[in-house]
Amino acid sequence: MEKNVGTTDKLIRIALAVIALVLYLTKAVTGTLGLLIMAIAIILVLTSIFSFCPLYRPLNISTKKKGK
Repeated sequence: MEKNVGTTDKLIRIALAVIALVLYLTKAVTGTLGLLIMAIAIILVLTSIFSFCPLYRPLNISTKKKGK
């Protein structure tokens, strides 16, 4: 599992996850849509932690700087 998520990409993912969490906790988004958004937020956090996005691999994308 080669890392393919760079620092800026990680920060954006974490920011989006925090926004999703706030929307869910303030009940701005509820029901099935709220659960879907929370699932996506969890995926964003996990891909940030592991610095690996499975969707990037088949598309041959990497936001990680070369040499790091």
